[in-house]
Amino acid sequence: MANLAGKTIMITGATGNVGAGVVKAFVDAGANIALVDLNADKIANMINKELGGDTSRFKGFPTNLGEPEAVKATVDEIAAQFGQIDGLVHTVGGYAAGDPVHAVNLSVFDKMISLNARMVYLVCGAVANHMVEKGVKGSISVMLARSGQKGSKGHAAYAASKAAATRIMESMALELKEHGIRVNGISPSTVDTPPNRESMPNANFDHWVKPEQIGDLMVFLATNEAMTGTDIEISAWS
Repeated sequence: MANLAGKTIMITGATGNVGAGVVKAFVDAGANIALVDLNADKIANMINKELGGDTSRFKGFPTNLGEPEAVKATVDEIAAQFGQIDGLVHTVGGYAAGDPVHAVNLSVFDKMISLNARMVYLVCGAVANHMVEKGVKGSISVMLARSGQKGSKGHAAYAASKAAATRIMESMALELKEHGIRVNGISPSTVDTPPNRESMPNANFDHWVKPEQIGDLMVFLATNEAMTGTDIEISAWS
């Protein structure tokens, strides 16, 4: 089992369906965790009820990750609380279908780019800047999507945003290699979350990827020094 004792991992979207699975995996690996989410009450509830109230290892940082000043302040605060950030797992993102491109409706496009590309650029960039300045040889991992590999009808905005996120990840991996910082991504098939079950009630949930499986893979990426610039596809087997 991976041992991350003494290491600090920043996890965005920590109380979300995927984020909670990621948090559990890093808890089991012994890491200190900076839980970043928009909702302060949800963070406090997770620390108190699910993480045993251990505020020496687990600290909450409610943040609007769409605001550059807030992101920088959060990174600085985490570093002040824990000493440094050794790894980032960025799980925040969103999905929305949209009109065909020829409808020239920019609302969904702007929303998807903001959630799935701009936020990756902003958050990962801020953490990478901290690592470079502090000489931290760490890791950055991002939730991507298979939709970023190929366009599809009615999903141009989402596919474009995820493609952009993938290119950001790959570019960062090349830019940060000389600093000993590894950057990777994960593209799962359908994830087993309550919203997905609600929208596809007749599907076979056994064939879906569990958040805990994503968490285990994120731990692997945080500890495997041989991998950078990789987009790993993950599917469930049953």
